[in-house]
Amino acid sequence: MTIHTFTPTRYYNVLVAAPPVLRIAPGDTVITTTVDAHGFDAARNQATPPGNPMTGPFFVEGAEPGDTLVVHLDAITPNRSYGWGNTMLAPNVVDPEFVRDLPWPPPGERRRSHWHVDVAANTATLVDPVVEGGLVLPLAPMLGCFGVAPAGGEAISTATSGPQGGNMDYRGFVAGVTVYFPVFEPGALFFLGDGHARQGAGEIAGTGVEISCDVRFTVNVQKGRRIFWPRGENATHIFTAGNARPLDQALQHATTEMARWLQDEYGMSAIHAQTLLGQAVDYEVGNVFDPAYTMVCKLEKRWLPAS
Repeated sequence: MTIHTFTPTRYYNVLVAAPPVLRIAPGDTVITTTVDAHGFDAARNQATPPGNPMTGPFFVEGAEPGDTLVVHLDAITPNRSYGWGNTMLAPNVVDPEFVRDLPWPPPGERRRSHWHVDVAANTATLVDPVVEGGLVLPLAPMLGCFGVAPAGGEAISTATSGPQGGNMDYRGFVAGVTVYFPVFEPGALFFLGDGHARQGAGEIAGTGVEISCDVRFTVNVQKGRRIFWPRGENATHIFTAGNARPLDQALQHATTEMARWLQDEYGMSAIHAQTLLGQAVDYEVGNVFDPAYTMVCKLEKRWLPAS
């Protein structure tokens, strides 16, 4: 097991089978950085054009199509004090008759919120616009966009998501979580970026508190374990992520993947697994802003077989 420190010099706005920036082995850890969604780095210099630029790809030795890539998010830490976001809800998350009442900016302009991020104090403080009573929120750093090279030689924009992961914007992708991706290309070719200092469920304003981050992650490979959609687990839950539009299709993908997981890998009968899900499942909205929506299907670990 090796710890690699990698400093990116170029970034990708697509998930694609690109030449790897670093070859790593199962069990290795990588310490690296990401830029924010507009391509600005820790010094607030624009290092690359906007559009959720990704660091990577990282080639994981031994990963082949049909395997599963395991990514443990060891640490996600904002590396500057400035964060930004939007000041208006996305029109698609409110009733049509309410859209005209949203706080639209003047034609040709975009209104941004500006935040002071204090990692030591664990706070994000709204600086502009000024609101009555102020607004101070706790940090919950996460990765909005990460995944692997997709199947079939496709190049898929980091604006959206699919079986390969991508721009899922699920606020549960925090430090301490283990994420599982299907492998479609040799080496898996793992990308990561789009750090948020925090974000509400659904990314309903179209952003979190966008920021650049220092990230530490550890990889592994599960040979011959075929999954169809991203999976994950934390201390209390296992979960699956379905990415599609409309929202009910994303829910279908996530639910199907959870049923497969329980039946194929936890040894539950179809009746056992599906009865359990019917009475114990939880759902969370990952994102309802991007071209593909994300739904997360969750199950508490206490309902899993002891083995």
